[in-house]
Amino acid sequence: MARRFYFGARNVSRPFVKLLWNPRVTGLENIPREGGFVIASNHLANIDSFLLPVVLPRQIRFVAKDTLWTQKGLRGRILHWFFEAVEAVPVDREALSSGKGALQAGLSILRDGDGFAIYPEGTRSKDGLLHPGKQGAAWLAVESGCPVIPVGLTGTQHMFSRLIPRRGAITVRVGAPVELDDIDPATSKGVRRRLLNVQIMDEIQKLSGQRRA
Repeated sequence: MARRFYFGARNVSRPFVKLLWNPRVTGLENIPREGGFVIASNHLANIDSFLLPVVLPRQIRFVAKDTLWTQKGLRGRILHWFFEAVEAVPVDREALSSGKGALQAGLSILRDGDGFAIYPEGTRSKDGLLHPGKQGAAWLAVESGCPVIPVGLTGTQHMFSRLIPRRGAITVRVGAPVELDDIDPATSKGVRRRLLNVQIMDEIQKLSGQRRA
């Protein structure tokens, strides 16, 4: 039931997103057709968590602060509806800031064969630069064996900053899977995480075109 709701909400949202912003999306063939996978994306605006589920062909889930479920007024009701529709996982601020709650939730989702989205930078970039990535996506890949799909977003920070949206200025570039195959399995998990994290951030930088912080 929840999955039908997810795709129903996505199908309703897609025409509006296309009409207003007409985002250019490439590389969708890199999304696995089955099995768990990690989406690792740069993060420019809060709207990124709305755009990715709309444009990607398979369902992805992500964690969000549990306070977003309890906000007041019309905005609060819309947020609550949206997060329920995309089956986001509410995590309290303390667990989210430590990373433990988010990663354990993500690992469970991956082991169920579903997609999980994570922003390696940890928070949105307020200066437009690509900030150093934490090792969460790499940890999930090492623990689950699932591939990491790098994504580069551009222009999403301007989606609501203009009275008349500039169509086609938003791009979503999906890269080839980053896997553990090229890393010596004899090395420790810590080394594998660090090496994989470097690869992930390099791919995100190539896809987004951002300068490093």
